[in-house]
Amino acid sequence: MSSHHIVREKQEPALIIANGEACSFELLGQLLEWSPFVVVLDQAIYRVIELGIKVDVLLGDFDVNIDLTEIGKSQYPIEIIHTPDQEKTDLEKAFDMLISRGFPAVNVVWATGRRADHSITNMTNIVRYKSKLHIVLIDDYSVIYPLLPTPNVFEKWFSKGSPISLVPVGTTTGIRTENLRYSLDNESLMLGYRAGNSNEAAEDGIVRISYVEGDLLLMECHD
Repeated sequence: MSSHHIVREKQEPALIIANGEACSFELLGQLLEWSPFVVVLDQAIYRVIELGIKVDVLLGDFDVNIDLTEIGKSQYPIEIIHTPDQEKTDLEKAFDMLISRGFPAVNVVWATGRRADHSITNMTNIVRYKSKLHIVLIDDYSVIYPLLPTPNVFEKWFSKGSPISLVPVGTTTGIRTENLRYSLDNESLMLGYRAGNSNEAAEDGIVRISYVEGDLLLMECHD
């Protein structure tokens, strides 16, 4: 599998391939179909090479031995970025790099599953970038992204019964929803105490969600 590497002036979201649980070959192929700018994190490069994917950037702290010379030859041309800073995860460093280069959006795969600590960190840390980069975490069962606070209002068409979960990161206040089975009217959610799991679209049509303060993740999940 390989992307065609057609440059479209960053019209398509970039793609980050992390080092968690692999998604299906079909999903990965769909994300590569529009030839995104592909960033691979650290040791995941070997798994990516096995799939025959051509990438643009390999980024990481490289604290485990990686043959960068061989990778540079097999993936030529490839940009290799060494990021030894231990205060941030490799995923956060990849977000910073994309922001510095003017990318407006990125899809992320292989960022969930395997180690629970990595999964929780990856899912919750994306809220810090919500005003700078549109981030969507995708696996075979979930699509996860942060919502922006008021005055922004999230609007998206869903079919009746589509599972929708609202997960606060910390405390989120002033939440209002339209066209959800369990509606919220100026209410608060708090991680660990009250979350909006397993809600669903009440009818075919637009779902609207807004909130005043805090951080809020929307999760579109299926079994």
